[in-house]
Amino acid sequence: PGGILDCQATPTEEIDMPFAIRMHQAGGPEVMSWEEVEVGDPAPTEARVRHAAVGLNYIDIYHRTGLYPLPLPSGLGLEAAGVVEAVGSTVTDLRPGDRVAYAGGPVGAYSQVRCLPADRLLKVPDAIDFRTAAAMMLQGLTSAYLLRRTCRVEAGDAVLIHAAAGGVGLIACQWAKALGATVIGTVSNDAKAALATAHGCDHVIHYTREDFARRVREITGGAGVRVVYDGVGKDTFAGSLDSLQTCGMLVSFGNASGPVPPFDPLLLSQKGSLFLTRPTLMHYTAKRADLVALGSELFDVVGAGKVRIEVNQTYPLADVANAHRDLEARKHTGSTVLLP
Repeated sequence: PGGILDCQATPTEEIDMPFAIRMHQAGGPEVMSWEEVEVGDPAPTEARVRHAAVGLNYIDIYHRTGLYPLPLPSGLGLEAAGVVEAVGSTVTDLRPGDRVAYAGGPVGAYSQVRCLPADRLLKVPDAIDFRTAAAMMLQGLTSAYLLRRTCRVEAGDAVLIHAAAGGVGLIACQWAKALGATVIGTVSNDAKAALATAHGCDHVIHYTREDFARRVREITGGAGVRVVYDGVGKDTFAGSLDSLQTCGMLVSFGNASGPVPPFDPLLLSQKGSLFLTRPTLMHYTAKRADLVALGSELFDVVGAGKVRIEVNQTYPLADVANAHRDLEARKHTGSTVLLP
């Protein structure tokens, strides 16, 4: 299925309909179905893209389960890379044949072909292949805004990055190390510890068998870290606060273990006038100029070899249910790509 879609075909011509993953209700992996979809010409401000690779991210699970509700029925997926097939009448900076990638929405990346706003697309340098581009966009742009905008990491900073062997973790650890920070990462097993160490972690903590906040204090001589990047959520929130230096910042950007329960903001003052933020990539890239700037920084560090993108798992897009199951079971390391 999914041959080249000719949107100029007359009704009497036979064309292959592209396929996409659709969900008609929230729930487990079984709610995702592989369906034929109709993709027309791009609107004036859109481009039509044929995907070569699609990224898998934990936020896709939040969407599927309804933790982050979507209007139903809906597609899924927030990142992909591919080739522009057609552009709308007002699009001037893209043309058919351009290699592009995107992240952050609108949802619907789990598809062979789609139309989407042209101002969300970034041109991919020739040196970066499609699988790498699809794997790096959401996790890489997330690392970019976390490290360069939300709390700008400087040489000499001590930082704590949870899930250091995950997709965001491996990129963020390498990038923070390249910026001159002392990088502390948490992992769940020895294999992930070795992976984190190979990707920039100066100190690795096994959070399943160690009190990570206590270890952070030991590593930093009692001072704590300037910033904690926490995509885990409920299981690490309290320890993350306890790992911070006075006036440090907890950047809570994900809920892999579940949502953080309500708490009294007075706790932030009691623990050292701490800062807490719950940012999203969508807000940090809402303006085209910000998206382009972050994308440029990301392409630069990858192109310079300072950050290596590890695509450690691939699945057929039609088999995305198994990819979701494995991701939820924490069987993945690095990035995962779905192949249309």
